Amino acid sequence: MCLAMPSKVVEVLEDDMAVIELGGVKKTISLGLVEDVTPGDYVIVHVGYALSKVDEDEALKTLALFAEMTEGAEAVS
Repeated sequence: MCLAMPSKVVEVLEDDMAVIELGGVKKTISLGLVEDVTPGDYVIVHVGYALSKVDEDEALKTLALFAEMTEGAEAVS
């Protein structure tokens, strides 16, 4: 299963690329599918591509839900 995750843009690079951070991990992704992205924005990322910008509040709520699910899964195993 693949999930698209909201991630914070920490740096916009040349050639429609950016550095994002998710869970303390930084990764370079493509911004070729979205416009007007600046550092501090949140984008939905799937397989190395930003698919869309997302509101910060919604991104943080989604990340909190994923964290909650992960905690629940660890308790079960």
